[in-house]
Amino acid sequence: MLTCQQVTELVTRYLEGQMEWRQRVAFWCHLAVCPHCRRYVRQMRVTIATLGKLPEEPPPPQERKALLEHYRAWSQKPE
Repeated sequence: MLTCQQVTELVTRYLEGQMEWRQRVAFWCHLAVCPHCRRYVRQMRVTIATLGKLPEEPPPPQERKALLEHYRAWSQKPE
């Protein structure tokens, strides 16, 4: 059976229908016994649906620049 950590790592593949059937069955088995992961999957579905309703407009140039700088700093941190 999958662990909670594995479920959180696989949730995107699950929601996008990109799992092989064996992995999907293991995912379902975990959800059947883990209320925390069921809640997490529900929250992810709501988040994706909500984000999908937002208008597509680019951020202002200054915000875009700040976001890119923040991402670069984060991605260069050692783990």
